Amino acid sequence: MLVKDKYFRLFISENQIQDTIVRLGKEISEDYADKFPIFVVILNGAFMFAADLMRQIKFESQITFVKFTSYQSMESSGEVDELIGLDMDIRNRHIVILEDIVDTGLTMYEVLKEIKKYAPASIQIAALLQKPEALRHEIPVAYRGFEIENKFVIGYGLDYAGFGRNFKELFILDETQKA
Repeated sequence: MLVKDKYFRLFISENQIQDTIVRLGKEISEDYADKFPIFVVILNGAFMFAADLMRQIKFESQITFVKFTSYQSMESSGEVDELIGLDMDIRNRHIVILEDIVDTGLTMYEVLKEIKKYAPASIQIAALLQKPEALRHEIPVAYRGFEIENKFVIGYGLDYAGFGRNFKELFILDETQKA
């Protein structure tokens, strides 16, 4: 499939994603049912993951959104910018950060540093994807959907230069085809 000027091939199906989200929802529901957590969604990429995961959460909770960016086109810029910050009091609250992908860990490292300033009771990370080979910061992902190789992926909220977020599946860069 051609997206902008690159070819991608199917990597993880919609059914695999949804089955994984059901599993993550059960795990989080067991761990947080009596804690009234705040889910902090990292925009833009985690919006689809967050929407589907929140439908699996079977207890009272709150949700808020923050936006940090470190990507330009297909690579990490090496710098993290906060574009939208926390808009609610999280002091002494249990926090579950929802992220689409933990890649280098740079964005999550900065997000964790920022959230810790507000003295929450606890912080855990739920990520649809994690790339262990790409990590530059040790990031403890408590709820991980898929561990993947260090390849560029799009779909299900992840994008290539703003394109491809709307796909129900995940696609991996197909380096065998040229546009």
